[in-house]
Amino acid sequence: MEDSTRISKDLVQLARLAMVGRPQDIQMFIRRLTRQYNKAMPEIGGQLLKLLQESPSTASPIRNADVASIPVDQDSRLQLVRFECPIKMEVQPIWSESIGKFLHQFCSERQRESELIASGISPSRSILFHGLPGVGKTLAAKWIATELDRPLLTLDLSAVMSSYLGRTGNNIRHVLEYAKGTECVLLLDELDAIAKRRDDLGEVGELKRLVTVLIQEIDDWPESGILIAATNHANLLDPAIWRRFDLVIEFPMPTKEQIYQAIIEFFGPDCQLASKHITILASLLDGVSFSEVQREIMQVRRQALVLNKTVEEILQTFVKDRTLIMPLRKRKEIALNLLASGCSQRQANNLTGVSRDTIRNATRNRKI
Repeated sequence: MEDSTRISKDLVQLARLAMVGRPQDIQMFIRRLTRQYNKAMPEIGGQLLKLLQESPSTASPIRNADVASIPVDQDSRLQLVRFECPIKMEVQPIWSESIGKFLHQFCSERQRESELIASGISPSRSILFHGLPGVGKTLAAKWIATELDRPLLTLDLSAVMSSYLGRTGNNIRHVLEYAKGTECVLLLDELDAIAKRRDDLGEVGELKRLVTVLIQEIDDWPESGILIAATNHANLLDPAIWRRFDLVIEFPMPTKEQIYQAIIEFFGPDCQLASKHITILASLLDGVSFSEVQREIMQVRRQALVLNKTVEEILQTFVKDRTLIMPLRKRKEIALNLLASGCSQRQANNLTGVSRDTIRNATRNRKI
């Protein structure tokens, strides 16, 4: 019982330090735990000691790899890439069949690259994702890294872009050279910021030179590496950039069916509480991105907790506020969905503002 109490206290303290986000404090606390547990529980103490020995340093998170430290900007000393391992997949991706097919094929090629190379075929090395914001491009990069069990390195534009002439190009080179020597997935997010059309008269010479640097580095990309780029503004990319990628995948806005699936995913454990409203929510959120759907659903869940109300109560207010600003045709559709979910005509009228006579007529005529 005494050992159990001590472990519980240590676990809570470790969690508290982890939430604060100070790695040095966490390591110091683990060292103290190692000394304590080495006597009473040598097995646990030994495991903690091994973790400390193998823990990544700030300068080089990829421990035991024969690579240099993560590159930094010469002036600011900020790291030029963000390192993520293990990768946190907060939600499962929802894709169309065609996108899923391309992504699975890419991962299959990388998993069987030795067979492809033995047959004289090079596996795909690079992918360009393009589409509107919030449609799943970054999530797809995380999914690929997870499937292939590789860390994800993301170019940090705020650190890469330098005010000194020529420095930004050097930063880009350093990042790509580092990634070439590391078994990772490199994500160039917001590619249009560093690969704009060179015929754009509004851009300065330095940014135009970046395109040349990027083209040279992509051309020299090794078969063992994985490069993913993403952009929200495909029209801004230099034409020569498109030809450098083995795969180009467009991410469209989600369909109504995909939004329905996303709502279920984002509600998580509260899904059953919201079951009556999922079809209605899918109609209300039709035409928005996955990230917008997530934002709205998370806001509903937060309000239910903070206001000490049920999810259903918050959803009724949400449906009413959203519906009343819609055109009549859409409001009739929502009213019929409400009836189908078990609401009375009076409730449907209250939530949508559609008269009960109109609702009855629409129900009889099956018109929306």
